[in-house]
Amino acid sequence: MPELPDLQVFSRNLNKSLAGKTVKEVIVVEKKKLNVTVPKFKKAIEGQVIKSVYRDGKELHVAFENGNVLGLHLMLRGQLFIGSGANEQKNTIIELRFTDDSYFAMVDFQKKATPTLDPKPKASPDALSADFNFKFLQQKLSEAKGSIKAFLLDQDKVKGIGNAYSDEILYDCGVSPFSACNKLPEAKIKALIQSVRKVLKEAEKQIEKAQPDIISGEIRDFLVIHNSKKKHSPTGSEIFTASLNSRKTYYTDEQYLYK
Repeated sequence: MPELPDLQVFSRNLNKSLAGKTVKEVIVVEKKKLNVTVPKFKKAIEGQVIKSVYRDGKELHVAFENGNVLGLHLMLRGQLFIGSGANEQKNTIIELRFTDDSYFAMVDFQKKATPTLDPKPKASPDALSADFNFKFLQQKLSEAKGSIKAFLLDQDKVKGIGNAYSDEILYDCGVSPFSACNKLPEAKIKALIQSVRKVLKEAEKQIEKAQPDIISGEIRDFLVIHNSKKKHSPTGSEIFTASLNSRKTYYTDEQYLYK
């Protein structure tokens, strides 16, 4: 599933390609995926000019000049395509056709990817926002039950972090993913915030470097811990795997368990 660094790069590339285009027609293939009726969906978007494309947590938002927003959640296997002429992509969820005969399509063979008209904003801060700071995190962790990894994955707590990058972040700051939220000392909370920003920003650079024009898929080969091809950490410790809340988790004994 694409996470914050992937979507950050996707959004920039989509904004370059789509901003300023006028939607001629909206084609809804998977009608049950919508949060509104098809006529309401089409009325809100058809004839409108795309103002910008940006990331919001683990979603992409397409903003139109009339104020409407199309939220796109790719889920596990969703993909995005831009092309011209006929859309020959199989398993299309929705398609926007533009006045210049180009198109933008969201595709998913699992039919899980979800388009949402005017998605409701979450109150939780974005992982890269100024609001995700020591004061916020200290309070939330003191109130939280469960593991620190589960906390990072909860989009109602912090937006943008998924399974892969939670492992990378926790390795970077030396905290076991199984650590209890309310047992982290102040120094480690500060280290965690620094690692969140460091890991996510560096990943964004790596993705853009590997594939500058990417708008779909995942590039993960540079990850140091959450990587099935690697058996040892950069410092030589064995990488272990376990299931945590049904998520495959990668970690080493270099990470301290706070309990």
